[in-house]
Amino acid sequence: FLSSLRTDKKISQEKLAELCQLDRTYISLLERGCRQPTLMTLFKISKAFNLNLSSLLELFEKQYEDR
Repeated sequence: FLSSLRTDKKISQEKLAELCQLDRTYISLLERGCRQPTLMTLFKISKAFNLNLSSLLELFEKQYEDR
């Protein structure tokens, strides 16, 4: 989900990491499902995409249900 959202917004892993004040390798781990984000990390990611947290979670829920 995170990878597709990031590529839709034309943001590199490096740029997303910079916007979230996270390491690029952590973004990669999140995208591959190797790590689970904390609530604070989700909040940072939502802000990087100019979304509120509930909108980010709604997008995730919709994509998860469409599987």
